[in-house]
Order: sequence, then C-alpha cells, then structure tokens
Amino acid sequence: MKGSKKNLAVRIKDQAAYYLMCAPGMLWLFFFSIVPMAGILMAFQDFKPRRGIFGSKFVGWENFEYLFSMKDAQNVIMNTIIIAFAKIVLNMIVPLAFALMLNEVRRIRFKKTVQTIVYLPHFLSWVILASVMTNIFGYDGIVNLIGGLFGYEKKVFLSDAGFFRGFIIWTDVWKEFGYNAVIYLAALTGINPALYEASAIDGAGRWKQTLHITLPGLSTTVVLLTVLALGNILNAGFDQVFNTYNPMVYSTVDILDTWVYRIGLTKLQFSLATAAGLFKSVVSFVLIVISYALAYKFADYTIF
Repeated sequence: MKGSKKNLAVRIKDQAAYYLMCAPGMLWLFFFSIVPMAGILMAFQDFKPRRGIFGSKFVGWENFEYLFSMKDAQNVIMNTIIIAFAKIVLNMIVPLAFALMLNEVRRIRFKKTVQTIVYLPHFLSWVILASVMTNIFGYDGIVNLIGGLFGYEKKVFLSDAGFFRGFIIWTDVWKEFGYNAVIYLAALTGINPALYEASAIDGAGRWKQTLHITLPGLSTTVVLLTVLALGNILNAGFDQVFNTYNPMVYSTVDILDTWVYRIGLTKLQFSLATAAGLFKSVVSFVLIVISYALAYKFADYTIF
C-alpha cells in the first residue's frame, strides 16, 4: 500500500509540468462550462431576475410544452436541420472532389499555391466575411454592378428569403472546403503508390484508378467524418447567420441559436430561451454519443 502511494507521488511529481499546462484550460472549462450549468434550472421555472434561480417559481415542463407549440419554434428547428444537413453533406462532397482534383495536379508549386489560397478563408471570422459578402451582394454591390452592365435590374439579394438560405449554405462551403480538404489530402498520402503502378501496367487510366483505388482508399475516412458530423445536425452556424441575416429572411434562415439569442437577450424570456437551448444540447449530446458508437462500429474509431 505504501509502495503504491509512493509510486503515485513520484508519478505526480514527474508529470507536474503537464498538470500545470492543463490547469488554465481546466479552470476555464470549470468556470465557463461547468458552473453556468446551474442555469439549466431556468428551463423549469418561471424565472424572475429579481428572485434569482433559487427563488423563482418551479413550473415543470410548462416551458417545453409552450416551446413546441409555438409556430416560430417549429420553423427555426426545421430551418436549423435543413441548413445544418445541407452544410454537412456539401462540406463532405466539395472538399472530397477538390482533394481528388488537386491530387491529380503534377506541378507541386502550383498545387501548393492553390491549396494555400483556398485554405485562407477558414482563418477569417464571419464578422469580416459578412462585411465582404454585403459589399458583393448588396444593392450597390459588385454583383448588381456587373449585372447592370448587361442590362439586368438591380436586386436586393440579401432581403430575398429564397436566395438567402442557399447563400448561407454555399458561403459556408466556400469558407471551409479548403480546410476540410486537408484531411482528404492527408488520407491520399496513405494509399500505397504500388497500387497505382500495378494498375497502370494493367492498362488502367486515371479515371479507373480513381474509381477502384483512390475512392476505396478514402472510404474509411469518408465514413468516419460523415458519422462524426451527425453530432452537428443542430449546429447551423450561429456566427455566420447572426452576422449576415436580417428580419426579411427570418422565415428561411432563422436558426435555433439566433432565435434563442433574440428570445433570451432581446425579449428577456429567459426561461423559454433556456428551454430551447437545453433541448438543443440534449439532442446534440444524444447524436454525438450515437455518432461515436457508429464511428467505432464502422471505422474502428475510439476517443480513448
């Protein structure tokens, strides 16, 4: 017993530097993620700020019943699922297609230049990109300016609800596809070059090599990333939507996160907003657990 305690003390002493490195992150996690979880109680209360969390009246599931009966809430949940699902699918297909095409480029300098260019938007915040997109698609923006040269009338793109949903989806794909392609490019380097050499001897062209060697070689990576993405089905991108949308397009792009922000901080309906946020968190948690179970089953992927 004494020996085990001594070994533990020695191990802690040897790894003290690592514990110190982890301490700031653990403290941040505790104060900003664990402590605020006490606020979950507001979802089951008629919360009054002057009474506080522990003094407000308990109402049970009333906030959730009201939430799911609201037409606006049903609409934002549907918008969230549609936008998030479209982003997940396109953020799998577009980076994969780009990685396959870039992999066929033989000029290394050109290949690296293109990869760097498409990689850069990932590092720009939506605060900056929202301003850029407004200047491009605004009423006096570049798109309307070019259209006017060809005789087209100016359009208010950013107030068109039908246009805006596609705009949100495709601008997100444009921003992230270069970054997401890095994973596929890394996976491509793991495919044995001897397979391509053997297929070339047998007369296979680049297209057949892609179909029968490259895509099967990437299948595990594709399955893994697709399964792990299921946990984000209710994350449609708060930063992007919040910085670009307006009341004219609420019907098609108002998502759960932006709705919770408006209901909670603008209209001060704290209990309703907390109920909506808790609903999203619970669903996301269940989907993450399921996605990791599927990842282990189909791709032999484990966290620990």
